[in-house]
Amino acid sequence: MKHLLFRIVPLVTLATTAWGQEAPALFKDILKLEQPVRAEIIVVLPPPEIEKYISKVEQTAQKDPAWFTEYSKNTNPGIPLPYHEKLGLTKQEYDEYIALWAKREFKAAQEITLLLRKGSEGRWNIIASGAAGAISTLRYAEKEDNWKSPNGILTRLPDINADANSILGAWTGKEWRFEEETSLSKLKENVAIGLSGDKKHHLIVYRAQELTATGTRLLDKNLVVRVPVTAGTAIKTSAPAKPQTTAPTAPSTPKKR
Repeated sequence: MKHLLFRIVPLVTLATTAWGQEAPALFKDILKLEQPVRAEIIVVLPPPEIEKYISKVEQTAQKDPAWFTEYSKNTNPGIPLPYHEKLGLTKQEYDEYIALWAKREFKAAQEITLLLRKGSEGRWNIIASGAAGAISTLRYAEKEDNWKSPNGILTRLPDINADANSILGAWTGKEWRFEEETSLSKLKENVAIGLSGDKKHHLIVYRAQELTATGTRLLDKNLVVRVPVTAGTAIKTSAPAKPQTTAPTAPSTPKKR
């Protein structure tokens, strides 16, 4: 799932702990305070046949990186680039690529548990088990409407209203980002919380990426966590669910910005 930037969504209303504390409206219907909820990490798997088209586009990008960067910079994140003869595909091949992209599947890679907890400085943590542990480093402040990570403060971006052709399909949500660039590297960290277009799943999306000044990738962490809307009730045990075998990584798609 490289070259993909994700986003996240809002949830409004109040949940109350056994001690009378009010949880942020953002987490309404997703998490229960101090009570574990089942969730799953998912991966996106386009049909294997799509790889031959991806390879052609990647070759084009390598031959003329300046043109490719300019052409792709105005495309919404996670959506296939519009057709252009310079992509290296015929119109028929492009149409075949789009048809294959529409057949992508969303597979559960690992079952996890999530738990909402009140932390220090008036901030809230989502404690995540298994491979979703990176989410646990983030702390949300409702009044400031921002997240704090070991890197710094993630501030609000415009709301998400993703197209059906986006990597995760149609969904809406809220997103926050931390961004820092030095003479040595460039770091981006995003988190988003949202709701799928069919309203069957809440989504928590996290990405951290760091590149050197010359473009070498130092870090590229992607997490998409899915929580069934019907999972509003906490599970009986607080023990993390037993991890399942991790599904294969999704094939890369043509670079999108």
